[in-house]
Amino acid sequence: MSLRSEIYRGKRVGVLGLGKSGRAAVRLLAHCGAQIRGFDESASAHASDGAHGEEVFRAAADPLDALRGLDLLVTSPGLDPRTPLFQAALASGVPIIGEIELAWSVSDLPVVGITGTNGKSTTTELTAAALSACGVRTVAAGNIGVPYSDAILDHAELDLVTLEISSFQVEHIRSFRPRVAAWLNFAPDHLDRYASQEEYRDAKLHIFDHQTPDDFAVVNAADDFVCVRSRRSTFSARCAADFTLADGLLLHHGQPILRQDETQLPGPHNAENMLACLAIVAALGNPLERAAGALRAYAPLRHRCEFIRERNGVRYVNDSKATNLDSMEKAILAQPGGIVLIAGGKNKGIDYTPLRELVAQRVHHVVLIGELSEHIEQVWGSAVPCLHAARSFARAIELAAEQARPGDTVLLSPGTSSFDMFRDYADRGDQFRDLVQRLA
Repeated sequence: MSLRSEIYRGKRVGVLGLGKSGRAAVRLLAHCGAQIRGFDESASAHASDGAHGEEVFRAAADPLDALRGLDLLVTSPGLDPRTPLFQAALASGVPIIGEIELAWSVSDLPVVGITGTNGKSTTTELTAAALSACGVRTVAAGNIGVPYSDAILDHAELDLVTLEISSFQVEHIRSFRPRVAAWLNFAPDHLDRYASQEEYRDAKLHIFDHQTPDDFAVVNAADDFVCVRSRRSTFSARCAADFTLADGLLLHHGQPILRQDETQLPGPHNAENMLACLAIVAALGNPLERAAGALRAYAPLRHRCEFIRERNGVRYVNDSKATNLDSMEKAILAQPGGIVLIAGGKNKGIDYTPLRELVAQRVHHVVLIGELSEHIEQVWGSAVPCLHAARSFARAIELAAEQARPGDTVLLSPGTSSFDMFRDYADRGDQFRDLVQRLA
């Protein structure tokens, strides 16, 4: 792999947002010899500010003068376009791209891009593992934790990059073109950032914008994709497709690949994650038998229906990654027996009404946390008893343990993001694990 560093050598580039992706962009630009200015909404200093020679500007001061005169701006996916900093960037007239586009523009490696509302991280990990089993040198990166820019700087000997792609990351692409682009599913989410479900869906669809008939789109057969120009491969656990699930078997055009119960990934949603992975592997011309071996060996990621312990006949399951209702629904359906559900968190515009009937059928008590507690009780309260823990997570787990009966599952599946009480979903899940382990 070689990097086209000359593209940005001597260019004056601003980086908007100095979180993980922003710092990775700064690092890549420094490697390319750019003159860098970093801009951040935070008033507090980052430990690594200036580590690569960039000037750092805070939102507390008017950044417009500092933005003018730059050749390019690179925005981090976590920076909300409605913030004063981003609005100032628009007013400056300087061209804006995202960190994904930046890394793509200097790298000559082909890319697998995986998007969807749910299952992205699992499918990205599965795909990287399956391709590695086939002898393809790859790494899982992007929204999964390792920024694309860091991946191409830190891994010199790669054949391909396997990227988890969020809607935020493809809002500012110009030429990003995955060799294989996978669309897993779609469900309402991020309505605190997008004006409508349609706007959110349209943002995700940008992953297909620059594909050609030489590329592949791996898509869920249950969705309509009139916009896809590339070669298409379909998967579904629910309807006819190239890769399907039937009688517990994962099939390719009716031919068995492996049994789902040979893996550690139960449930139809996980079947679709594996089917999408197999479709990606096949699109790249790799043997499905080797990929099947990787799927059998794969251990699920933390915070995704992660079994923590059994206490007094009650199972405790950490599904902190459930940051929307579709994930919550899948987690509820995957549990045996009765459920005590811990739900709620940041208000990002989610209406919990659609799950009222399912909760009434499968859940006998709900423990509520965070900003959405009142809303959830309003829509679920007549169907299931709701207990309030307010902002005390320890109290939430105590309440859940008190209501649980032998054979039940205490399920943390919040259905929304965590930022009202925690650093992120992983922090929420880690605290749940620790508090559950400390139960007498």
